[in-house]
Amino acid sequence: MPRWEHGSEERLKQAAMELFGEQGFEDTSAVQIAARARVTTRTFFRYFPDKEEVLFAEADGLNEALVQELVQAEDVSEPLRAVIRTLAGFDWEKLGSRKLQQRRYALIAANAHLLERDLIKQQQLTDGLSDALRRRGIDPDIAELAATVGSQVFRTAYRRWLAGDDTDLATITGSVLSLLATIMPAASRRYPPEDRSRAARSR
Repeated sequence: MPRWEHGSEERLKQAAMELFGEQGFEDTSAVQIAARARVTTRTFFRYFPDKEEVLFAEADGLNEALVQELVQAEDVSEPLRAVIRTLAGFDWEKLGSRKLQQRRYALIAANAHLLERDLIKQQQLTDGLSDALRRRGIDPDIAELAATVGSQVFRTAYRRWLAGDDTDLATITGSVLSLLATIMPAASRRYPPEDRSRAARSR
């Protein structure tokens, strides 16, 4: 590989984010990204199948790492807390500065196609976490619920963190988790056991 291609992947990511910010995602092409990164278009496609994947290059590896972390967790006797500890305990700044993650989040939120892809990646992670809990002996229904609720609790905390909350992410996540206590009692009063039985019979 020619010397000038060393570090091409990182340069392509940086060039893409610069161009997305300068002229918008839709108006940026792979050819332009490659030119800004000083590599050939062929080199771009060696690393990324399309420009969208620049924003999701870390997703699959990240999901695998988080699922494996939960599989190896010392204690999953409280599945919801185990999921949240796994997500909140990860060093998210490994993915880039908070400012860079803010820019990525804003780009995805503003584009329906990117948002759809992001939601698919999120669901894949949730499914992986649920499967990890089942492999640890957790009841399938409880595993699915813990993975779904835990993932959403963390996403809410992550959005707060990106928005500039100076508290560390683990503490923010704990604060969001405490909000569940204000929701669940109210939900139980509106939907008592006899109503649940009636609803189940009606299905």
